[in-house]
Amino acid sequence: MPQFSYKAAQKDGSITQGSLVALSQAAALRQLRGQGLTPVRLWPVAGDVVSMPAASEAAPAARPSWLQRNAAAVVSRDEVLALTSELAVLLRAGLPIDRALKVQIDMSSKEGYTGLLRHLLETVKGGKPLSHGLERRPELFGNFYVNMVRSGEASGQLGTVFDRLAEYLHRSKEVRSTVVSALIYPAILAVVALLSLAVMLGFVVPQFEALFADMGDGLPGLTRAVIALGDGVKAWGWLMLLLSIAAWYSARAWLARPEGSSWKDRKMLRLPLLGAVLFKYELARFARTLGTLLGNGVSLLQAINIALSTVENSVVREALAILPPAVKAGRRMSDALAEPGTFTPMVIQMVRVGEESGRLDEMMLELARVYERDVESGIKRGLTVLEPVLILGMGGMIAVIIVSILMGILSVNDLAM
Repeated sequence: MPQFSYKAAQKDGSITQGSLVALSQAAALRQLRGQGLTPVRLWPVAGDVVSMPAASEAAPAARPSWLQRNAAAVVSRDEVLALTSELAVLLRAGLPIDRALKVQIDMSSKEGYTGLLRHLLETVKGGKPLSHGLERRPELFGNFYVNMVRSGEASGQLGTVFDRLAEYLHRSKEVRSTVVSALIYPAILAVVALLSLAVMLGFVVPQFEALFADMGDGLPGLTRAVIALGDGVKAWGWLMLLLSIAAWYSARAWLARPEGSSWKDRKMLRLPLLGAVLFKYELARFARTLGTLLGNGVSLLQAINIALSTVENSVVREALAILPPAVKAGRRMSDALAEPGTFTPMVIQMVRVGEESGRLDEMMLELARVYERDVESGIKRGLTVLEPVLILGMGGMIAVIIVSILMGILSVNDLAM
């Protein structure tokens, strides 16, 4: 089995050397990456021959399907985070940007990701800055990312910039994952409740209809209502399903329009418990983006405009939109934020302290950390209330159906006596 020598960068940026045994160069690269190392150089030891499978032994390559080709061409958020983290390590180890990109290409095995890296390498080798290649892919690298890289190129601190970008993306991923994970269980409960109700009304209740057929007005009102509802679900269930799907897509289309999106954003902020959590989530994202940009040397006005573009809720974005004209007029951010009465005293005071101490970037990052912790604790409190409500609601609906059937059975017994 062939032996390879290597130079690789550790997570702290230091370079380590050694050798390993692997079936092929690709296997050696995977082995190094599995050890948490970023290969800088890999070469076979003299005298060793890299083994490759014979053509007769190799299985015929299956032609990828349309779905596989399109999936391979997609670059995910996790791959952007991996690219950022690994470039930070390689640049910190002293590699030039073109060499760092070549190392990334050698380690890549996915078509879309490799194509992105080749595009960036061609941009750099053509004499253009890396930021020029990044801004050609706005769906992956937004204004925030591009301006951070551009400021790093201007200051000669590109490795430090990628470190900060990796930290920012990693923290954003953690917050987003917390929110998504927290919503999975309530969503499952809601789906189970709807399915249980549909089964009870569409299949269970109609089984008792023959028993109650001759009762007429002698049945309790609740029993008659449940039986009528069950008959409706059994007869028109397919139509109800189609109408529900149509209503869902119509609502999505309307909410995608400006007036629908604005209505949704206003209603979301007024929800009990969830509204406050959503407001803090948006403000934390704005504060983290602004603090990261300011700490990297981006001008205040440009940093505010970029940070505003990361805020998704239109109501919060409109409330923060007072900042650019205020800064242009030479006013303090804290004074502008205090005027509408939308922001808490803590936000205003932390911004004011940052302005007076000359450490606005640090105070914005601290504000982001405080609100991110509040978001996580708010989600936990919300789930503590939401989960029992969903369980009790599901149990209550099924209990009403069962009680109505029992009341009908007791009425039949009374009539028979």
